[in-house]
Amino acid sequence: MKKILVCGHTNLETTLAVDGFPLEYVPVRYPFFGIQTAVAGVGYNIARALSTLGSQVNFLTLVGQDMAGQQVQQQALADGLSSDYIAAAMPQTAQSVILYDKQGQRQIHSDLKDVQERPYPLDLFQQALPESDLAILGNINYTRPFLALARQAGIPIATDVHTIAALDDAYNRDYMAAATILFMSDERLPVPPEQWAKWLQNEFGTEIVVIGLGAQGALLAVKAHNFCERLPAVYTRPVVNTIGAGDALFAAFTHFYRTSHDPYQALSKAILFASYKIGSSGAAVGFLSEAELEAWAEKTE
Repeated sequence: MKKILVCGHTNLETTLAVDGFPLEYVPVRYPFFGIQTAVAGVGYNIARALSTLGSQVNFLTLVGQDMAGQQVQQQALADGLSSDYIAAAMPQTAQSVILYDKQGQRQIHSDLKDVQERPYPLDLFQQALPESDLAILGNINYTRPFLALARQAGIPIATDVHTIAALDDAYNRDYMAAATILFMSDERLPVPPEQWAKWLQNEFGTEIVVIGLGAQGALLAVKAHNFCERLPAVYTRPVVNTIGAGDALFAAFTHFYRTSHDPYQALSKAILFASYKIGSSGAAVGFLSEAELEAWAEKTE
């Protein structure tokens, strides 16, 4: 079987546990074992989740020519991801700081450095593309030129536009137009998710739309079946941090749909996968293997 091409953002992520929001000012806090730093970012989260589930992945990303960039490459190898397509083509690696409380609320501070102005090497993408049967392209600027190349090669595209509020969104419209599988959150939708999914499919002909509903589960719209319904969330373990939940949902769905072509089963398993994942503090940790997921599925039936 061919690989999944994942092209997307990577950063060095620091998570900080806080007592609650809004933050009360104190000059010094000592959150013992409450500060962690790890490699993460949407692209990395998805690639690592897919690899943990058993998919073969080519991971394409931009990092800096700094110690953080070296850490990304070392961590990728430790996580079973090749560093062949990790391009150190920036002066500094992007970073993020995420505050989270015991209720699972989070506040993300993302320093992209100059990644939005940097191109990913075209030759590396052209090398990886023929090995792939699915292209996951994150909505970071350097993936934008690859939308047309993947479509020209006849390779389906999956993407996540995260929080979105308009069909004519200048930044995300070309991603929405190109995607066969399109994910997003309901956080900023101007209409109910069911209506939004129909708008998308009428505008772009999107085959599969998944809208994350947070603690309420997710909505699935399948154009070929004229299907649009909500699947409820499931409980596996207490919530620690919801960061990366959407990436986990997306990764698990693409992993299972790619082999089964059953979107209903794929989303059901993805919801379970994401539920377990948010019992961890970081965005790129807490992933189940496929065998572990199947065991959890038996417990929750």
